Amino acid sequence: MEFRHLGRSGLKISEITYGNWITHGSQVTDDLAIKTMQAAMDAGITTFDTADVYAATKAEEVMGKALKGQRRESLEIFTKVYWPTGEGVNDRGLSRKHIMESCENSLRRLQTDYVDLYQAHRYDYETPLEETLRAFDDLVRQGKVLYVGVSEWTAEQIRDAVRIASDMGFDRIVSNQPQYNMLWRVIEAEVVPASEELGIGQIVWSPIAQGVLTGKYKIGAPAPQGSRATDTSSGANFVARWLNDPVLAAVEKLEPIAKDMNLTMSQLAIAWVLSNPNVSAAIVGASRPEQITENAQAAGVTLAADVLSAIDYALGDLVSTDPALTVSPEIRP
Repeated sequence: MEFRHLGRSGLKISEITYGNWITHGSQVTDDLAIKTMQAAMDAGITTFDTADVYAATKAEEVMGKALKGQRRESLEIFTKVYWPTGEGVNDRGLSRKHIMESCENSLRRLQTDYVDLYQAHRYDYETPLEETLRAFDDLVRQGKVLYVGVSEWTAEQIRDAVRIASDMGFDRIVSNQPQYNMLWRVIEAEVVPASEELGIGQIVWSPIAQGVLTGKYKIGAPAPQGSRATDTSSGANFVARWLNDPVLAAVEKLEPIAKDMNLTMSQLAIAWVLSNPNVSAAIVGASRPEQITENAQAAGVTLAADVLSAIDYALGDLVSTDPALTVSPEIRP
């Protein structure tokens, strides 16, 4: 396993980070989830990402069980706050009330005294940014949070947060967690340049585009049994936008590129994400231990310039690059 600094902070994290969105607490049994997380640790992964909203809070509970008994100082545990976790009008958003209450609940479910990174899961238009940043800073001063990050924020929102934090003497933001992969590059035009300037690292999710970049989905063929496209409760909604003939045909063109490098398709996709120097880690989920074992082998892989060019040529104009596609709900969900 290789390790990278999280932005310009002193914290190092495993460049392959394990995430349990969708899978844990819903798609797979707890026993299988725990075995898969153990396989991640066996592969050298030390960084684990979750959120209070995943599987209606159950994902944090599963992660807490899986990591219990491990040396806490050897792990980096990340979670998030914003999306609804209850029926109350304040059980959502980035108000001081919800942040403080959600953090306490996350710590209890994760069975830990602190999280290494606490992230604003979206931007909250209904809460003054100063209120959100002060609550985060108070958690840092209390020792319950070591670092602060955001997720799916625009470059302007990130700049505003860094400026306010600096003016008010708050702990600064060190990370952003956006979607990023060969097909979805909307952070490259604005978010990445701003982040490089401000010392913020990207912890990217969906590096294999919900499984599409593995090549397992084929034109005219049914989705493989047990794949995300068959998970009608959640996963299918996220992968559907890429399950069309032009995208699947383009992905097929990536197969000889991966083969020439002795990589699997998923390893090629993860290595591509990690080729961006502003990326601190790629979040990889798994429903079986062998999946995370395979994906972890993308650590340390270097893609030459001609390989990157070949990937661009294969995907052509199917790549999404518009920075305006980074959005948060204008009204709390």
